Amino acid sequence: MDQKTKIAVIGGGGRTGNYLVSQLLNQGFFVKLLLRNPEKIQKSFSSDNPLIEIVKGDVLDFKVVKYLIENCDAVISTVGQRKGEPLVASRATTNILKAITENMAPGLGKQRYILVAGLNVDTPFDKKGADTLAATEWMKANFPEIHKDRQKAYAILTKSDAEWTLVRVPFIEFTEARKPIQISLEDAAGTKIGAADIAGFLIDQIKDQNYIRKAPFISNIG
Repeated sequence: MDQKTKIAVIGGGGRTGNYLVSQLLNQGFFVKLLLRNPEKIQKSFSSDNPLIEIVKGDVLDFKVVKYLIENCDAVISTVGQRKGEPLVASRATTNILKAITENMAPGLGKQRYILVAGLNVDTPFDKKGADTLAATEWMKANFPEIHKDRQKAYAILTKSDAEWTLVRVPFIEFTEARKPIQISLEDAAGTKIGAADIAGFLIDQIKDQNYIRKAPFISNIG
């Protein structure tokens, strides 16, 4: 991969985000990594690596987000809801979309925005099966505000003209093992997905045009 391809990563300090950043660096992408506490992950991603720039700050801070995505070809977010903290999904999406719009230069293509959510996000194109419906209802019942915020983020995406892809995933297994995945715009075929497989799919979306402005489910099969 040409090192001039620069990817802004949000949530890279999290468990799934670690797999994403590792794969991006291994493939030769330049990574601008947003971290609230950079000192906690220095062992994983050295600031001496010429392919990485660490930006200290929070996705809820618009000025930080605007700086983060400057000169980047795509923005990938694996940020999750932080326990006991303000809702993050819709505010993060609002900040990122606003920054993409303000950073857009004449004659240049739009920055891709790729993000991860759970099975509980609903779209008009869904035909959720029993397992996916059960997971959705469980989330609504146990974490109603987080569910509403994720749903709000999806609504914000659909009202924008950005080139986004919302990747919906089931239970995540934190393993480097790679397995075949199944992709669907209607339902999750399986109940689990490996973190390394999520990372690989997210990276594929940087160039893949098939899921722009769509919300695919991905899951492992076999």
